[in-house]
Amino acid sequence: MFHKNIKLILAVLLIATSVWQFTESNIGNGIFLILLTIVPIFLYYKNEYILMAFLQLRKQNFEGANKWLMKIKNPETALVRKQQGYYNYLQGLMLSQTNLIQAEKHFKKAIELGLSMDLDLAVAKLNLAGVALSRRRKLEATNLINEVKKLDKQGMLKDQIKLMKDQMKKI
Repeated sequence: MFHKNIKLILAVLLIATSVWQFTESNIGNGIFLILLTIVPIFLYYKNEYILMAFLQLRKQNFEGANKWLMKIKNPETALVRKQQGYYNYLQGLMLSQTNLIQAEKHFKKAIELGLSMDLDLAVAKLNLAGVALSRRRKLEATNLINEVKKLDKQGMLKDQIKLMKDQMKKI
């Protein structure tokens, strides 16, 4: 919605206003403004459009998620590094349904930029392993699947890993 620098400026202005309210003995207003400062600081680290795209993907609504991601103009400057990683991760997830070559590029860029959660990193690498298998690059797929096993500490991707291994045996 707002550029990342505008969010920081808004947070600084809210803090300054809360300090002014404290000096004017309006303690309640000052506390409220400090609490209100949490919103732009949170949105600095978590882009609202990316959050909405994640919610749409949870509902398996790829068109809705794509609509939210398309609202981000020029993600290299509008997003911080981790947000760029998640932007590419989401693009890769959506493109993996139709265009594997483009999806591979987005997943590689997402891994390069970094993802906060190990499970997201594991899913990205698992999708890359699937692309490698479809292109008959068995060694690369094996290495990626081994990395996925290390990242999947809760065992949420065991079934997908097993399916990938079964497909590797067929090649």
